[in-house]
Amino acid sequence: QVQLVESGGGLVQTGGSLRLSCAASGRAANAYNMGWFRQAPGKERELVAAIDWRGSSTYYVASVKDRFTITRDNTESTVYLQMNSLKPEDTAEYYCAALGRWGKPWSSDYWGQGTQVTISS
Repeated sequence: QVQLVESGGGLVQTGGSLRLSCAASGRAANAYNMGWFRQAPGKERELVAAIDWRGSSTYYVASVKDRFTITRDNTESTVYLQMNSLKPEDTAEYYCAALGRWGKPWSSDYWGQGTQVTISS
């Protein structure tokens, strides 16, 4: 069992930045590939960024490439999502997840409670 707790969401203006954090705890938490998903009202949940358990491989959905950066610190059992040049279309609930496998279709064994990100125009 892995527990995930997100923090760092909020309201920022277009072009601003936010950093989301996800603190993981539980059995073998650092052994999981990790991802950040988001879900906007009326839309399906999508993976925006993923990082493998060693931190050596990353994946980004095209819409966030060159703007978002996912990192992890296994000494702190924490995963981060640095979000720059934010756009109104980035507005969503963001969820941290412990991934079931690396690669598409992305799936998760464990989810955090979510943190709201709102970008004003």
